[in-house]
Amino acid sequence: MTAAIRVKLSAMMFLEFFIWGAWFVTMGTYLTVTLHATGVQNAGAYATQALGAILAPFIIGLIADRYFAAQKILAVLHLLGAASLYYATTVENFDKFYPNILFYMIIYMPTLALVNSVSFKQLKNPNKEFPYIRVFGTIGWIVAGTIIAWLDWEHKGSLVLTFRMAAIASLILGLFSFTLPDTPPAKKGQKITFGEIIGLDAIGLLKKRAYLVFFLASVAICIPLAFYYNFTNPFLNEIGMKKAAGIQTLGQYSELFFMALMPLFFVRLGVKKMLAFGMLAWALRYVFFAYGDTGSNYWMLIAGIVIHGICYDFFFVTGQIYTENLAGERFKSSAQGFITLATYGVGMLIGYYLSGPIVDHWKTSATSHNWQSIWLIPGGIAAVVLILFLLLFHDRDHTETQPGLDIEEPSAHVEI
Repeated sequence: MTAAIRVKLSAMMFLEFFIWGAWFVTMGTYLTVTLHATGVQNAGAYATQALGAILAPFIIGLIADRYFAAQKILAVLHLLGAASLYYATTVENFDKFYPNILFYMIIYMPTLALVNSVSFKQLKNPNKEFPYIRVFGTIGWIVAGTIIAWLDWEHKGSLVLTFRMAAIASLILGLFSFTLPDTPPAKKGQKITFGEIIGLDAIGLLKKRAYLVFFLASVAICIPLAFYYNFTNPFLNEIGMKKAAGIQTLGQYSELFFMALMPLFFVRLGVKKMLAFGMLAWALRYVFFAYGDTGSNYWMLIAGIVIHGICYDFFFVTGQIYTENLAGERFKSSAQGFITLATYGVGMLIGYYLSGPIVDHWKTSATSHNWQSIWLIPGGIAAVVLILFLLLFHDRDHTETQPGLDIEEPSAHVEI
C-alpha cells in the first residue's frame, strides 16, 4: 500500500466518524432544549441508529456486494447525507425532525461497513495494518467533540450548528469518496440469501450453551448501553458541566488506551473475566453518574466517562474476538454480522425505547430530572446481567486466548 493510499484511507476514516461524532453526542441536548422534545421523543430519535443497523446489512448485501463499487455507493450515500443533515437545521419541531433523522441513519449506518470494505481491499495484512487506519476514526470523533466544546455551542444554544458542521463534512467525504481506490462488488453475479445477509449461517453457534449465554448477555447489556448514548449529554448539561461534549471525548481517549492494552489483559484474564469486567464497568459507570455532581463529586462524573474504555473494549471487542475464535474461518463473517445485528440492532433498540419513558417518569420540572433514580436503573440492569453471566457462562475451551490469536479492531463500530 502506497503512502498516498494510506493517507486517503486515513482521511476517509477521520471524516466518517467526525460526521457521526459532530451531531450524535449532543443531539439529545439539542432536541430537549431547542425542539422541546420529551424523553420518549429523544429516545425515538436515537433509536434510528438501531433501526439503521438492522437495515444496513440489506443495503450492503443486496446492493453493495452485488452491483456497485463500494467507494461509489459511499460517495452517493454521503452526498445524500449532507443534504439530510442540512435539512435537519431548517426544521422547527420534532415531528419534522424525526423522519429526516430516520432517513439519515438508514443511509449512514451502511457506510460504516463500506469504509471497512474499501480499507480491507487495500491491505495486505489487515490484522496489523487496519488498526492504524481505523484509529483516525476515533480521532475524528474526538476532534468533533473538541470543536463543539471549544466554540461552546452547548451553552450558547447553538447546537444546530453541529448538524451544519456534519453536513459540510459529509459533502466533503461524498466528493472525496470518488477518488478512493476502486473496490468492486465482492459477490457480483452471485445469489445472496436472506440468511447470509443477516448472518443466520452462524445461528448454529447458539447450540453451544456457553455461546448462547454470551449472546443473550450481549443483547441484554446493550439495554443499559442505550441510556449512555441517549441521555449522558443532556444530563451533564442539565447539572451544569461546562463543555460537556469535549469532556465526553475522554471516553474515546480511554478507548484508545485500553485497546492498546488488550493483548496484555487477554493473556492474564482470559475471555470470561474480560467480559465480566466489561459488564461490571457498565454498572459502576451508572453508579458514578447517579452520585456524581459538579461539586465535590465531580470526579465521579469524570470517572464515569473515562471508564468507557473498559465498558466498550472489554466487552464488545472481547466478544467479537470470542465469536470469531469460536465460529472458525467458514462462518466468521456471518457470525460477526449476526452478533452485530443482535446487539447494535435489537439490544440497542430495546434500550432506546425503554430509556425514554423512564427519563420522562423521573422528570421533576420543565428543565430538570431526578437523575440519581434514572441512572440507578440501567446500573441495576447491568449488575443483574453480570450476575447471571457469571453464574451461567462456562466455556473451558475458549475462555483463554488461542495461541497466535491476533487482536483485531472491531469491523463495524467505533467510539462512542
